[in-house]
Amino acid sequence: MRKLISLLLFTYTLIVPYSAFAILSMELTRGVSGAIPIAIVPFASQADAPQDVSGIVTADLQNSGRFKVYGRNALNQFPNDAANVSTDYFRSLGTDNVVVGKVTSLGGNSYQVSFQLLDMYRGSGAAGVVLNKKFTVSGGEMRKLAHHISDLVYQQITGTRGIFSTKIAYVVVQRYQNAPQRYILEVADQDGYNPRPLLNSPEPIMSPSWSPNGKQIAYVSFENQRAGIYLEDVATGGRRLLSNFPGINGAPAWSPDGRKLALVLSKSGSPNIYVMDIASGRLTQVTNDFYINTEPAWSPDGRSLLYTSNRSGGPQIYQVKLAGGSISRVSYDGDYNARASYTSDGKYVAMIHRVSGVYNIAILDLDSGNMRVLNSSAGDSSSPSVAPNGSMILYDTVYGGRNVLGMVSSDGRIQLRLPARNGEAQDPAWSPYLG
Repeated sequence: MRKLISLLLFTYTLIVPYSAFAILSMELTRGVSGAIPIAIVPFASQADAPQDVSGIVTADLQNSGRFKVYGRNALNQFPNDAANVSTDYFRSLGTDNVVVGKVTSLGGNSYQVSFQLLDMYRGSGAAGVVLNKKFTVSGGEMRKLAHHISDLVYQQITGTRGIFSTKIAYVVVQRYQNAPQRYILEVADQDGYNPRPLLNSPEPIMSPSWSPNGKQIAYVSFENQRAGIYLEDVATGGRRLLSNFPGINGAPAWSPDGRKLALVLSKSGSPNIYVMDIASGRLTQVTNDFYINTEPAWSPDGRSLLYTSNRSGGPQIYQVKLAGGSISRVSYDGDYNARASYTSDGKYVAMIHRVSGVYNIAILDLDSGNMRVLNSSAGDSSSPSVAPNGSMILYDTVYGGRNVLGMVSSDGRIQLRLPARNGEAQDPAWSPYLG
């Protein structure tokens, strides 16, 4: 478990060649009992396509934990259009939701992808179609389109916007017997595919934080023997130093409007919370005392900050109003609560919560005051990051003696693991919606 003060270790950063095989491997470990049954029929004419679109949709919906997916191996009828769907056959499987589609080459690395979602309760053929979409994309865009199709299907059936097109940032730690370990700040699709390094260093990297538009990431590095907060453009790799005051420069967190960063500085002594105007660099001090104040997180309306403080003796969550500076305690259940963040609706707070000496991911209902542990792990968990729709929480944990990423639904019913294939993964951050 990386404790409260551990946000301060870094050194010289170096860019080195990167292995394209560094991806996460998603494993569903717990799904919803009575998950929604759906048939994903393999799309027609996609043998020569660079990506298996229906296979990606199948994996997305299956790994969401909310669907029981009937895919290629469970089917013996393979219609590619609503007119050819047999209501009796698919109902005999126990599913009333069916996705059919086709991929057609247009030449010149251009493809047309069409799909239909049918609800058998509405009738057969065209009467049962609830989604009917057609797209033209390049081969390189096909995986991105498959995730978009998953989002559309997920939202149509559950009423909640999908998160399959989002991305995650995290730090991969590579350990060697006879060489120094390395730290890589990576960005990947939410299912672990298409990883791309932003920074590769012989020293720790931590606290990645996405901008609200998903175009930039702030993080902490320790270059020139001094801790600093950097801002990097995800697309171009261009970056700039935002803060390198003497002492701690840590835990950057973006304001909802993308104009400010909350951060932790110790330039005047104890770690305190500040807010920086990104354009001008102007600082406003938010807390001003001799306690350890760290891990700021903005409220959805941008009017207050959650943060971790030891002012009550042990780490607990507090809220400070930016207008007036009034401070109130948020967490009371247990002797260790840290690294808090709001769900998108502002009704819940996800955090690290210690139970019987083990650090778990928990969620606090702000209306009732009820705290609920979400994940079941024998190892410590930390660094919770809430998905933009509030349905899932990304975190890191210890499994099989290695640090891996995990996901748990905000109701605790769905759990996944995402072990890194080329090292250990930690300190994750979930992107906002991208477009």
